Amino acid sequence: MTGYFNYKQAMEYMNIKSKTTFGKYLKQGLPTIKVGKSKRIAKSDIDKFMAAHRVVVKQK
Repeated sequence: MTGYFNYKQAMEYMNIKSKTTFGKYLKQGLPTIKVGKSKRIAKSDIDKFMAAHRVVVKQK
């Protein structure tokens, strides 16, 4: 895959099957590049976004 994904490719890379879930990621700040009607998401932005939202779940 290249360094820039369309929405479908980004969803595949992130292993997201629901457009609703993907929309929530966008609303939470996943950066999008828009040129005309074309929308792309940089792979590096996806990786940074996911790392910034990483949580550690402690088991009791």
